[in-house]
Amino acid sequence: MKSVWSVGQIRAAEAEAIASTGPDALMQPAAYALSVHCGRLLGRTYGARVVLLVGAGNNGGDALYAGVQLLSRGAAVHAVLLTPDRVHPRGLLALAGAGGTVGTADGAPERLARADLVVDGIVGIGGHGPLRSPADALTATLRCPVVAVDVPSGVDADTGRVAGAAVLATSTVTFGGLKPGLVAGPGVRQSGRIEVIDIGLGPYLGEPVAVVLESADVAALLPVPRPGDDKYSRGVVGVVSGSAAYEGAAILSVGGALRAKAGMVRYAGSAADGVRARWPEAVVSDGRPTDAGRVQAWVIGPGLGTDGPARSLVAEVLGTELPVVVDADALTVVAAMPELVRDRAAPTVLTPHDREFERIFGPVGEDRLGATRRAAAEIGATVLLKGHATIVAAPDGRALVNPTGSGWLATAGTGDVLSGLIGAFLSAGGEPTAAAAAAAYVHGVAGAHAAGARDPVTTDTGAPIIAMDVVDAIPAALRAIRHSVTA
Repeated sequence: MKSVWSVGQIRAAEAEAIASTGPDALMQPAAYALSVHCGRLLGRTYGARVVLLVGAGNNGGDALYAGVQLLSRGAAVHAVLLTPDRVHPRGLLALAGAGGTVGTADGAPERLARADLVVDGIVGIGGHGPLRSPADALTATLRCPVVAVDVPSGVDADTGRVAGAAVLATSTVTFGGLKPGLVAGPGVRQSGRIEVIDIGLGPYLGEPVAVVLESADVAALLPVPRPGDDKYSRGVVGVVSGSAAYEGAAILSVGGALRAKAGMVRYAGSAADGVRARWPEAVVSDGRPTDAGRVQAWVIGPGLGTDGPARSLVAEVLGTELPVVVDADALTVVAAMPELVRDRAAPTVLTPHDREFERIFGPVGEDRLGATRRAAAEIGATVLLKGHATIVAAPDGRALVNPTGSGWLATAGTGDVLSGLIGAFLSAGGEPTAAAAAAAYVHGVAGAHAAGARDPVTTDTGAPIIAMDVVDAIPAALRAIRHSVTA
């Protein structure tokens, strides 16, 4: 797992470290690592044309010192001073002394047009709001690779908010630890590939505000059959979904649970004929959910409707003492009757998108991580907020971020598949927050496999998919995640 710390935590840790080491002691290793990253991106440093966009303070200083390192390897480095009266003085002297050239924004467009690489050192983690003139116009014209220093300028490091003009980075080299704005919110799309550089802040940072899942974390959470297991010990999922109007929701949610290797799936909804026809492996009940037989976790909501009978089903399932995944229409019912979740002792996982979240908790706002954590604490349940970077928060404040979301998954029915996946992991005994986050990770990887994409995050490669493609790709996703750890 990769830990995430707030800007306040990073600032406090930097202050403690600097107090014992000196003003530039953190900057030098940061700048060296930044220069190494730039060299890798260039492929050949000698003769490369590098332009530094330099703002005020330490962020600009990091860029200037990295420029010194690149000069020593044969690059031609030019610094554009966007705030000439507030530039980092020692960094500027070092760059000039090493043979770098310096100019202002007036001559920058021609330099930028010929650049092989641009380093964004305009605004650091303390910046708020969009880029201002002349930085906004200069960065809008960039066509070469761009490396952001710590955070892309124009991105709020604490929330990921992008209020207007902002740098679109090819990659971001961030120091001391991940910041929330790099992993949640619109800032994710501006940051490109992220490299975290350890500059010795670890002893001063304290508890992270969130962690970002990696393949090894998810592989450790995946339910794996043991010798002697049977269908009951591997987990039995009960699914209450679908209706005459939305039979597909039942088929997809049951499919997600089956493909995630639940030992058994019991379906207890009004789309029984469709489920029987598509999934002969499912055990279909025509009665009430509580009469369906032995179940270890429930999934309720996709395509269910919100009329009186549907509300009765939601109340019945949430009235059990079993873990429950609440999705889609069941979330609308909970918005009207939140006590159905607040009064539960058993684990509950809510899986809203932004509009569903708003019905229960109010607008998500600009701070997606903070909003999800507050919602989980308020309702006493795990909350999974869907999005480009899915956030999963526990009532105790723990938060996990899933980085495998992709635009290919933005199609009808994929959320139904996710609810079945979560139900399968819960039925196998998974801790609710970890199970939900692991399921989201698998869901994202399955989407990438279904689309034929090289990367589970971007849409640069691949092709459009439908929700059933994601169902069918779940086994391949599970194999890929396990293989990435054992390879």
